Amino acid sequence: MPIFRSLFLSSKHRPLNLLQRFGLSKGFQARSYTKSTRQVNQKRDGHSVMSTETQAPRSWNIYIIPAAAVLGLAGLATFVHYNDERRAILKGQGNSDNDTTAKGPIIGGPFTLVDTENKTVTEKNLLGNWVLLYFGYTSSPDVGPDQVQMMAKAIKILESKHNVKVLPVFVTIDPQRDTPSHLRAYLQEFDSRITGLTGPANAIRQMAQEYRVYFRKIEEEGNDYLVESSHNMYLMNPNMEVARCFGVEYNAEDLSEAIVKELQKTPS
Repeated sequence: MPIFRSLFLSSKHRPLNLLQRFGLSKGFQARSYTKSTRQVNQKRDGHSVMSTETQAPRSWNIYIIPAAAVLGLAGLATFVHYNDERRAILKGQGNSDNDTTAKGPIIGGPFTLVDTENKTVTEKNLLGNWVLLYFGYTSSPDVGPDQVQMMAKAIKILESKHNVKVLPVFVTIDPQRDTPSHLRAYLQEFDSRITGLTGPANAIRQMAQEYRVYFRKIEEEGNDYLVESSHNMYLMNPNMEVARCFGVEYNAEDLSEAIVKELQKTPS
């Protein structure tokens, strides 16, 4: 019994020694001492001192452990996303027989949609053409119209200056509002040569996943909503394989020059 009592009494002062060892300020210790003294005067026995002193370490654990868990999960999610982006490859690349490394998700794949005339269009209908493929939506307030305008100017530059024909294709990510007729009227304002594609929501979602296009509907008051998206634009070779990806930083001249360089790399 004396041994257990000695261990018990010595453990009463360990929390305070730990606080001093981690270098907490004297002001914190003074406040804890004042609080514990006040509580001793209100209690008849000395056991309340031990319960007051041990509350300090427990309060630190309440904040430290959840914070560490949140930071750990955030770090893991960032690593997975970054690793997935690094491992993504364009369709048609990474197929060398000597390449034995593991590959990530391939950009591109089969799809079945309808054009502005309600005719079924699949990836097979586009084979044999260089295709400039853009994912957007007609109600986009700023980026969308700029990208479509850039696409229209680029194909004009390619035909007039370089005698190169590229088929521009606009795929909507908002099929609820972008019906075939609405999409046709919208694209004719830019260039009637742009092919518009829409379809059921599940078909659009499947194609967006295959081409790694991000979009999300944001509900607003009433029945209105916005669409948040990544505005992806791809240059597809005649085998419907992604040859280049273009961001919003391109203009029509830069886009047409990049397309010409890519065509020159590929044997006719």
